[in-house]
Amino acid sequence: MVNVDGSLFIQIINFLFLIWILNAVMYRPVRNVLSRRKEKIEGIEKEIGTFAKDAKQKKAAFSDGIKAARVKGIKEKDILTQAAVNEEKAIIGKISEKAQADLAKAKEKIAQDAEEVRKTLMKDMDGFANEISRKILGRAV
Repeated sequence: MVNVDGSLFIQIINFLFLIWILNAVMYRPVRNVLSRRKEKIEGIEKEIGTFAKDAKQKKAAFSDGIKAARVKGIKEKDILTQAAVNEEKAIIGKISEKAQADLAKAKEKIAQDAEEVRKTLMKDMDGFANEISRKILGRAV
């Protein structure tokens, strides 16, 4: 049989004192470290969320910027292409006009040369006709 005497109360007091000492020396500092670690992890997770949100916003802004730059580039390309087409038409028009003028000058020169040749032949035609008839007939006409 177990006798309950004063040593039981001393053991209970000793046990409570030991729990209080262990709590003060060991458990509370460990719990503080764990709570600080938990707070730090939560802070890091919030920062990660913020950085992820910022990254999404920056990616969207970057994509919008690229789209805007492409649209601007296409517009500038179209403007430059139209300017080049207009300049090409102007150059071709000038060349065509010059070619037409040169062709008209050439036709006029050919006509003048033909007229000079015709006049020269007309002058010499009587002499040629007499010469041909003399050769054909064998006598002077």
